[in-house]
Amino acid sequence: MRIGIIGTGAMAAALGAHWARAGHELLIGGRSPAKAAELARRLGGRPGAPAEAALHGDAALLAVGFDAVAEVLADAGAAAGALRGRVLIDCTNALGPGFLLTTGTGPGAARTIAAATGARVVKAFNHSAEAVWRLDPPVFPDGPLAVPLCGDDADALELVSTLVLDTGCVPLRAGGLDRADQLEAMTAFLIGLWKTGQDPRAMLPPYAAITA
Repeated sequence: MRIGIIGTGAMAAALGAHWARAGHELLIGGRSPAKAAELARRLGGRPGAPAEAALHGDAALLAVGFDAVAEVLADAGAAAGALRGRVLIDCTNALGPGFLLTTGTGPGAARTIAAATGARVVKAFNHSAEAVWRLDPPVFPDGPLAVPLCGDDADALELVSTLVLDTGCVPLRAGGLDRADQLEAMTAFLIGLWKTGQDPRAMLPPYAAITA
């Protein structure tokens, strides 16, 4: 596949490395041409602007801080409808002080992005830190990591499921884009626990105990 990556930070680098190893053609779009060129060199892709990455190939990964999303999408021509119908993977977390969502009680990040672009947005890869995505592969003693996917378009979900498998993880269909709000809130809750030195896995009973 041809994948555009919007952003040049840790998430862009970690996920891009998996997809490069899987043989996908990458275009790295960054607001800093120098950073885009450096990451493209490391991943074996080619550099460009965010607008080029947004429109490149089969899908684009939006991997910038949420506070920069509106500006980046504007540069990519969202207002003019350039992203309408595109597959756009949203791995952002709209996280503010106190590990609270900056989107408040309104639509979450993924639904806000979908409304602004008309893209076929799939929420994915936001529930773990970039350190996890740097693992090759993210497999642990109890098995590979599951990646929750939220989206409304079947073809987009199938495409992103393939990209999840390319990281060595397992896609977990978690419902429509309306469920992305819940995934984003859950992630904020988990980050709050992790950052305060607590293991959220301790609060979950084994699956067999729930289904017995």
